[in-house]
Amino acid sequence: MAEPIAPGKYALSAAAHREPVIRAVPMPSDVNSNGDVFGGWVMSQMDIAGGILASQVTDGRVATVAVTAMTFNNPIRVGDVVSVYGEVVKTGTTSITVALETLVTRRKDPSVIRVTEGTFVYVAIGDDGRPRKL
Repeated sequence: MAEPIAPGKYALSAAAHREPVIRAVPMPSDVNSNGDVFGGWVMSQMDIAGGILASQVTDGRVATVAVTAMTFNNPIRVGDVVSVYGEVVKTGTTSITVALETLVTRRKDPSVIRVTEGTFVYVAIGDDGRPRKL
């Protein structure tokens, strides 16, 4: 049974009622030998979403420097509509921390299922590739 939607460490409450940063649908080439979507595929989608959000907030380029937390709650299947939601939870001198939550809706099931949560840290970088102040 899938985990019901409830706030995580960083409350992304009512995520199903907000716009996701990105949406994607995994394809058969994205699955492992068990038929579930690779965790790395999910992490890459979350990193893309977090990078978009961090870039918007910092008004420039960012680079991922850490994934400080990652929890895989439920599997993702081919054909699921995957939505990644994000929220800035901390900013530093050059860094920004983003809490991300991945929800899916299955093809024949309208309920929303939390599948993954994570905390990603990005650093703002200048044109020279070095950290810059926010």
